Amino acid sequence: MRRSALLASGAVFVAALGYSWFTHGTGVVRNDPEHHISVPSALTMPLRVQVAHNGTDVLFRYRWPAPNAGIFHDMLRYEGGAWRVRGAAVPGSQPDGLHEDRVSMMLDDGSVPEFGRYGGYVAIGNRLAGFRDEISGREVAAHPELGRRLGQDEPTKYLPATRSNPVEFLSVVPEAEQRRLQSAGYFLDLWHWRAARSNPVGVADDQVITAGRLSDAGRGMYTTNWEGPNRRPARMFDPAQNNGRAAFRWDELMAGRIGQDSVNALTDANSVAFDPNHAWQDGDTIPRRLLRAPQGSRGDIAVSGRARWTDGEWDVTLRRRMDTGNPQDDKILRDGGVYQAAFAIHRQATGGRWHYVSLPLSVGFGRPADVGATRFEGEAPGWSQPAHAVTLFYPGQVNWPLIIGDRHPGADRVRAGVPVRFRHSEDQLAHYGVEMEFNDAIQRQWRLTLLAGLGLIAAFGIALTATIGRGKGA
Repeated sequence: MRRSALLASGAVFVAALGYSWFTHGTGVVRNDPEHHISVPSALTMPLRVQVAHNGTDVLFRYRWPAPNAGIFHDMLRYEGGAWRVRGAAVPGSQPDGLHEDRVSMMLDDGSVPEFGRYGGYVAIGNRLAGFRDEISGREVAAHPELGRRLGQDEPTKYLPATRSNPVEFLSVVPEAEQRRLQSAGYFLDLWHWRAARSNPVGVADDQVITAGRLSDAGRGMYTTNWEGPNRRPARMFDPAQNNGRAAFRWDELMAGRIGQDSVNALTDANSVAFDPNHAWQDGDTIPRRLLRAPQGSRGDIAVSGRARWTDGEWDVTLRRRMDTGNPQDDKILRDGGVYQAAFAIHRQATGGRWHYVSLPLSVGFGRPADVGATRFEGEAPGWSQPAHAVTLFYPGQVNWPLIIGDRHPGADRVRAGVPVRFRHSEDQLAHYGVEMEFNDAIQRQWRLTLLAGLGLIAAFGIALTATIGRGKGA
């Protein structure tokens, strides 16, 4: 009997040990696009920032490494007699490389105090686009405030006070309260340069974060090039301006033969109405975005000079009036002021939340700050001052509800107003972000490992008891 117990316990021990060995570290850290998980190979990246002003205009210069110039966005490709969209957003990098490089900056004047301490985290609320548990676009579009009034069709960034429950995306406060908050300066100014949808017409998108990520008043610099009822493009390249060609060829686009100095965007100026009787061939490709001059407050931010990708690096300078005259849309900048900024970069055909972000930095105009705005005279600065080096990191699926919730051991410090920079480095935050990507899998693996460990202990105890009993019986 004891011999049978010893053999049985030994078998349990070996089985538990084998299970623990073969499952240890497997099935946890791997990309899973179905569940919106795609982690970049590099978790941090560098950005260099310079700021200059002449008392009237402010210029921000950004330089960052990128393996290639991502100057294209989604396209319409002619296939088998029909026009099909190519370049739809996916978790991580878009397989055809059809997602533009971007630099964006959130700017505040102290009216959103949490932003100066926690940066963009404060705008990442519950169940946003790209998260495992994202709210459907249909729910957002049907919401009386988000969809019907503000025109939102996906869950985007928002500020906590615009919700009656800061951790619940759909609990939007009434319109009157939103307007009261925005009038008091409770919004973030969002500068958004896009290599495909804004750069060819020399502007950056001017947006605002309040109850959602919204556009400033006015007309944007791009629209969708699509004629819905006929399911075809609305515009095509003007052959008279494009060497007789009405479209790109897909193979030359994929081979990288259309560069920054080629015609690479469809604009009001270089296009004509689509001709359905043209001799279209499989592989003909037309941009899905039509670029145009912006109007109103949305067109306040210009590209200074030429934004260029050269030798593996983007060099982008944006220019805006310090006082745009639009205080409900923009943060008004003044000489003698100190402001807070946080930056983000999309590269390697990534979109949505698959970007790199920075912690907040202070920008001083004649006052001490992390980044000093150098005063210049005339139209253009010399950029002789040293650039400020910023480390950007991959944020993963970390959001504001998690940061202030009971699951976060440092939530009490957040409630006390301790800035994130005093507690965590960018490298730590990147690894925490990855841990949250795989949180469910890590916990499941931990439970399985714990179960295997308990099995080992139990088997060892049974075997030891059987052995001791057998020795006494001898």
